[in-house]
Amino acid sequence: MADAFKLAPEQDTLSKYRDEFVVPTFRQMKASAVPAEIADEPSTYLCGNSLGLLPKRSKKLVEEELEVWGTRAVEGHFDHPLGRDWMYIADQVHPHLAQIVGASESEVACMGTLTANLHLMLNAFYKPTAERYKILCEAKAFPSDQYAMATQLTSRGYDPAVAIIAMTPREGEHTLRTEDILSTIEKEGSSIALVLFAGVQFYTGQWFAMKEITAAAKAQGCVCGWDLAHAVGNVPLSLHDWDVDFAVWCTYKYLNSGPGGIGGLFVHERWADLAVREAGWWGHDPATRFDMPPQFKAIRGAQGFQQSNPSVLATVSLLGALQVLADAGGIPAVRARSLRLTGYLEALLQQSRFYVSPAQADVEGVKMTIITPADPKQRGAQLSLVFLPTGRGVMPRVLKGLEARGVIGDSRKPDVIRLAPVPLYNTFEDVERAVKVLDEVLAEVEKEGVPPPS
Repeated sequence: MADAFKLAPEQDTLSKYRDEFVVPTFRQMKASAVPAEIADEPSTYLCGNSLGLLPKRSKKLVEEELEVWGTRAVEGHFDHPLGRDWMYIADQVHPHLAQIVGASESEVACMGTLTANLHLMLNAFYKPTAERYKILCEAKAFPSDQYAMATQLTSRGYDPAVAIIAMTPREGEHTLRTEDILSTIEKEGSSIALVLFAGVQFYTGQWFAMKEITAAAKAQGCVCGWDLAHAVGNVPLSLHDWDVDFAVWCTYKYLNSGPGGIGGLFVHERWADLAVREAGWWGHDPATRFDMPPQFKAIRGAQGFQQSNPSVLATVSLLGALQVLADAGGIPAVRARSLRLTGYLEALLQQSRFYVSPAQADVEGVKMTIITPADPKQRGAQLSLVFLPTGRGVMPRVLKGLEARGVIGDSRKPDVIRLAPVPLYNTFEDVERAVKVLDEVLAEVEKEGVPPPS
């Protein structure tokens, strides 16, 4: 079954794009349990859902801008020797972002960071009334989103414990059912001001039914926004056609912009004339921006929410990565390869003697299961593995064993390791080695034994 996902080298046309990235070696990742003869070979990096690898083009573009800074200084804003005037640097990125999220260029802005952008969007779109003031979200939303929603509510005099409808999976399940989300919207819609979910859930890797949820929210008169941190560059998006009101994202995961990379936001063109409540000069009409007029005149659409001039170094780092993605055929091409890579990983994991079904609650010995949806239409590249028995320290030992052998995933306490084969730079061989090493580590943990429940 697993072999059905694997492509022959001549069919794997996107595999060449691995050479566009810098893959750390085992030695650089401080792997201690690999033979010396392979210490300088590429490590098995399956952590692009947390931080994407460095694109060589990004490195080149950043180095070029450093040179321009050193040789042209302030003149780089309007007289750039390579044709990338800093005054308009974000415009180099906007066409790419529009393609990736399914929008027009005027509906996207390369700016800020995810949570800062989320606060801007909440200030613009969360308009509670006495009857309609609640926010519908997932109970295990990323903490930064929870903090943003809670502070937005308290600043308006609402108690988050009352105003937030936080959905949890059914008993014994790990992910939310679409039918339950839709029924909640239908039942509570008249009291809901805002529906705000992650496109892809950071912990489980579940890709929510964005089109259906957005339509249900709009049918009840709710505003609908999305946090696309784990979705952008990972799964196909059609924000304009789905009638999404707003979305925010970071770019350092599947868009490979670098640690703390510049963020982005989407505002549907229906809201192009929405008043900007936190105006900044970079959102002002570029034709008169440097005339320094006393009155703010917003750029029409998403870019009117810009506040300060974007970091040129961060923007060109993102630009280099987006150029690679575009050359590879964009999201349709990388999604096709992603389905195969993640399907291959899932199939190999299921062949392991340590694998059990998520429904098997009572197990003996050391085991693992996958809590990410099995349906490829409900997930992206990431698979989230839970290690059993839970709460007994299995996961940290497994993570340490993987890292010692140069297999790089990441963990979410108490029991989850996330592995994400990224289609632009991971290989089927990466997947094979990761599962082989995982089996070795689990065998060691099994032999050493697990302490009894405390």
